[in-house]
Amino acid sequence: MPYLDTFDRPIDYLRVSVTDRCNLRCVYCMPEAGVPFIPHPHILRYEELTRVVQVAVAMGLAHVRLTGGEPLVRKGIVDLVQGLAAIPGLDDLSMTTNGMLLESYAAPLAKAGLHRVNVSLDTLRQERFQAITRLGSLDRVLRGRQAAVDAGLTPVKVNTVVVRGMNDDEIVDLARLTFLPGWHLRFIEVMPLGEGAHWARDGVAPATEIRARVEEALGALTPVRKGTGAGPARVYQLPGAEGTLGFISPVTEHFCHTCNRLRLTSDGKLLPCLMSNRAIDLRTPLRNGASDDDLQALFEQAIRAKPRGHHLAEQRPPECVLPMSSIGG
Repeated sequence: MPYLDTFDRPIDYLRVSVTDRCNLRCVYCMPEAGVPFIPHPHILRYEELTRVVQVAVAMGLAHVRLTGGEPLVRKGIVDLVQGLAAIPGLDDLSMTTNGMLLESYAAPLAKAGLHRVNVSLDTLRQERFQAITRLGSLDRVLRGRQAAVDAGLTPVKVNTVVVRGMNDDEIVDLARLTFLPGWHLRFIEVMPLGEGAHWARDGVAPATEIRARVEEALGALTPVRKGTGAGPARVYQLPGAEGTLGFISPVTEHFCHTCNRLRLTSDGKLLPCLMSNRAIDLRTPLRNGASDDDLQALFEQAIRAKPRGHHLAEQRPPECVLPMSSIGG
């Protein structure tokens, strides 16, 4: 059974950032010149990551998602997946990727034991895709998504960050994809963190507005039973659609009351909350010979430190100063 935090929320989900590096420079995540990278010696080695996950899974955090930066830019990522997949009690091992390298990695990841992938895709227009990502190729991402479907990393969910004035005019076109086989979308409100702070007010398209625009154009949405994954999306289906449509509203309708997660940064900081500066150092104890019991005590400390919620709806700025690229979302 997972541990309960001080607000009786079961904590069963760990997001693991394996690198702060990324091969894109999305406008709401990183400046065009990038950000200073964490020095390589400070990044957790794969054996350290595996040990931390083993401790977490033994405590009931049976859902693990690998993130970045972009996880596929880290050398040897397939080996890490294989090691994690072998951990007894790990029920769900998934990954979020920008899809740029997924075409060649999908089959090896599936063979190594990865269960599912989420692919980031904010537009269906090539010129706009390049403007948003600065370095990306829409065709490569679409081929990567299809390769993941073919490899059985399903359901492949597409994450779309909606920013008013940037891509909100494509909401209906994107939602229409769920009528096609294998397409599952998640519309996400832009987070006012790092580069995303530029859109903290005018750029946030509320999930209620996004849903209303979809229903006006394509018909009433019907709630569906939540399937795989431990994420916060509220999931629906359009009439006659094969795929699903989810809404993640961290700003306007936060889901803090059901938050079930901790986050591990690539340099070994355990974060009780995405919006807080509170971080518990695991790297130093790991490298100083900490026992599994010692690491478990640090996890328990992080669980106890989880706050009740954030205050983004009141437009109070978050405490967190880490860039999203180093947290993993």
